[in-house]
Parts: sequence; C-alpha cells; structure tokens
Amino acid sequence: MDIAFLQANWMLVAVAAASGAMLLWSFVGTRVAGFEVADTLKATRLYNDDALILDVREPSEFASGHIPRAKHIPLGQLSERLHELDKFKGKPVLVNCRSGQRSARACGQLKKAGFETVYNLAGGIMAWERAGLPIEKK
Repeated sequence: MDIAFLQANWMLVAVAAASGAMLLWSFVGTRVAGFEVADTLKATRLYNDDALILDVREPSEFASGHIPRAKHIPLGQLSERLHELDKFKGKPVLVNCRSGQRSARACGQLKKAGFETVYNLAGGIMAWERAGLPIEKK
C-alpha cells in the first residue's frame, strides 16, 4: 500500500481501523468477560430448555412486564442475594434488564461467583418485546 495514499486518506484509514476494532470486540469482548450474548432466538432456546431467567431491573420495571418464570433480583441487591442462586451454578443462566447494560454487569458478577454458563440477553427486555415474545405482569 502506498504511503502517499494513507497520508491523503488518513480519516478513511482511521474509520476502517475503528470499525474493524469494534467488529473484533463484538466477537471477543464478551468471551473475555466470561459470558456470552444471546439474541432473542438463542434466549428462546435457553428459556425452552429451562435455563434460569434472571431479571436485574428495578421493582417498578419488573412489575411493568417481565419474561415468564423470571427470578427478580435488582442489580443493586445481587451481590448480597447471590446465595439464592447457588443451586443454579451448573445450569445456564439468561440475565436481562431493560437494554442489556445492567445485565452485562450482572453477568460479570455471576461469572466471578462461579456460575458456569451465563448469557446476557442482547437488547434486554426491549428486544424480547420487539420479537413478540411473551411478557407476564404480576
């Protein structure tokens, strides 16, 4: 590749490098953290295979609608309530929040606590609802 081309098109090169890095992180990033990201198709399979569904949203968010069978532990209480989940350490765990940010932090906590197979629901409950999957209100 010609140095003159790179100098003349440095912004194009920078954008290409940044997009390549983001693409690489999407494949490697969650594996480095020790958990995987599940899209709604994978999440449905996990649900049907009786994975633990863990909702880490706040109580008002949970009450407004949640995945059926979901166990509710707000993220702020997870560290002191991990003992409630001990029997699920060898079982797949699908964690969700509103959009996938809080649940990613919860996934990290679960992996550090010894949970073997942890998945973060990509896009959170919003993606679940957009896919037309069932929601329960209790």
